[in-house]
Amino acid sequence: MSALAQAFARASLRPAASTNALAHPPRTRPPRASCSSHSHPLVPSRVRALSNALPAPSAGPPTRSSVSIPLARAFHSTRVALHGGIKRPQPGTGIKVHFKDSKGNHLKTVEANEGDDILSIAHEYDIDLEGACEGSVACSTCHVIIDPDHYDLLPEPEDDENDMLDMAFGLTDTSRLGCQVRLTKELDGITATLPAATRNMFVDGKKPAHH
Repeated sequence: MSALAQAFARASLRPAASTNALAHPPRTRPPRASCSSHSHPLVPSRVRALSNALPAPSAGPPTRSSVSIPLARAFHSTRVALHGGIKRPQPGTGIKVHFKDSKGNHLKTVEANEGDDILSIAHEYDIDLEGACEGSVACSTCHVIIDPDHYDLLPEPEDDENDMLDMAFGLTDTSRLGCQVRLTKELDGITATLPAATRNMFVDGKKPAHH
């Protein structure tokens, strides 16, 4: 076979370029995966679930209804009874209270209103009754001795009053704290006798005051 015939035979065996292109189409880059946590295959399913549960962000600034603010805890305290500054009744219209010193001598007879306490009455009329704790039942310096007839008309003392009376100087069976004795109409004519001394445990180092 001549050289020309051999060249022609080799050319006929080589596949055409168009046929090779159809058999092997050009490769194309796959589409890039989205970075969203809802579709990314690398994000765990639990993370996607938490992301789906979160509320959509608000477009505007936060409002009072959208922001949860913890409320402050309320504190409760017992109201302290205020003593002093009582109003004197018109003469002859009030409840009579007799004050005596530790020797039984009459000091003064005064008038007060229903609900007034012995300590405030004494201060209003310049009776020497101390009351260092100002009626907060934290001392025994307003200790007075009530006459037996009117003592039985008084309500029983509370535990805190009994605790202070245990420290009172010259304690008797009819001793009470003046700040805890409030007048009623049945107590008209009550007699409050001052003890010979008072023991002030409210102020450190305070010595008994003699009346």
